[in-house]
Amino acid sequence: MELLDIIKLPDPVLRKKSAAVEQVDDDLRRLLDAMLETMYEAPGIGLAAIQVGVPKRIITIDTTRDEGPRKPLYLINPEILTLSDDRSTYEEGCLSIPDYFAEIERPASARVRYVDYDGKQQELQADELLATVIQHEIDHLNGVLFVDYLSKLKRDLVIRKFTKAARLDEREKRKHVAL
Repeated sequence: MELLDIIKLPDPVLRKKSAAVEQVDDDLRRLLDAMLETMYEAPGIGLAAIQVGVPKRIITIDTTRDEGPRKPLYLINPEILTLSDDRSTYEEGCLSIPDYFAEIERPASARVRYVDYDGKQQELQADELLATVIQHEIDHLNGVLFVDYLSKLKRDLVIRKFTKAARLDEREKRKHVAL
């Protein structure tokens, strides 16, 4: 399976709102499989299609990590139906914002409707970590990053850091090409 390139901050693609998927077919399932393998390899526990440059409402998730057999979830056109009033806080990170983590408070549970890998409509009651990952990934589909939940000062610092790193990386690439 071919691994996909994960887009990093400050790429403006990450701020795009993703479009609904019209039909589940073999091409979409190949993308889902490639996303899952890319997520595992990264390593991560969630990946939205926009993070690999595909502006479609598609998410892969597996919160098992090294705890037993893998249990991948494929959410196509996910929609949050309800969020709990109870809150939970997790230290979130993001494959598109490598090596940066922050405590983010979100609703502790969520009820979600989505289409699965086989094109069937499903509903899921998610709690704690799974609820957080689902909310994080659905945010991606809407062009929202977890750093948007930070204070303006912290968010601006993170964005500046990644913008500077991207400029330096681009200069380094150009230097190698010129030699």
